[in-house]
Amino acid sequence: MPFTLTGLCEFREEIRKSRFLTLAAPITSPQEAQAFFEQYSDLNATHNCWAWKLADQYRSNDDGEPGGTAGRPILAAIEAQGFDQVAVLVIRWYGGIQLGTGGLARAYGGGANKCLQNAERIELISRVPLRCACAFAELNLVKLRVVELGGLVLEETFTANGVELQLALGEAHIDILQTQLADLSRGRILLQR
Repeated sequence: MPFTLTGLCEFREEIRKSRFLTLAAPITSPQEAQAFFEQYSDLNATHNCWAWKLADQYRSNDDGEPGGTAGRPILAAIEAQGFDQVAVLVIRWYGGIQLGTGGLARAYGGGANKCLQNAERIELISRVPLRCACAFAELNLVKLRVVELGGLVLEETFTANGVELQLALGEAHIDILQTQLADLSRGRILLQR
């Protein structure tokens, strides 16, 4: 199961007189990732290297470091720990001692790894869109059953005969919910994909 972060996290480290600050945050779009980098990048720093991953989209940037020594190791750290919908920024203030390409890759990837290891994470649940209709009197019980199974009520539309619901629920819980709703309504409430 992939994970995302519950909020902003940071990790600080000094390696051979260079200071590194790693910041990571949850994102929901490439634009949100770019806004995060713009907000937290330090223009006085030597390098602001970053990577983000959003489902099968990803980007990374070495910001002047030798190619493949910063952005790719940061992205590798995101993927190695099973994260998705995450942006990581590593800011470096050069300390006068060359780290070499291997040292840079270890510093950037290691900082990202340590930041993500210490962060509070939340499991990303893939939900299937569903719909159903129920009577007014059944609405609260239906919503309660959906929430108890980790689902979401996306939309409620009131009609003359009752309520039409748009739901999102994890694949593993669909059969359980269908059974509960059938018991609740004597078989009238049916889930539709």
